[in-house]
Amino acid sequence: MQVLYFGWVKSKIGIGQEQVSPPDGVESVGELIDWLKARGGGYEVAFADAAEIRAAVNHEIALHEAPIKEGDEVALFPPMTGG
Repeated sequence: MQVLYFGWVKSKIGIGQEQVSPPDGVESVGELIDWLKARGGGYEVAFADAAEIRAAVNHEIALHEAPIKEGDEVALFPPMTGG
């Protein structure tokens, strides 16, 4: 699974993207965020308030309840405002 990070999420983690293989049981965006947060360091800081994190799965905006699977691309980013 390809995970992309944007905005301050990227800054706090220190990378813009990575290939991950979450364990069995990680089947939603929210579970992925929780699993990443448990890695500690910048992940723990970036995902301290998981409710703030927005996501897209395969280029489609997704809620934390959205299912994910091997081969998906998941983008994680902070809330944004338009103007």
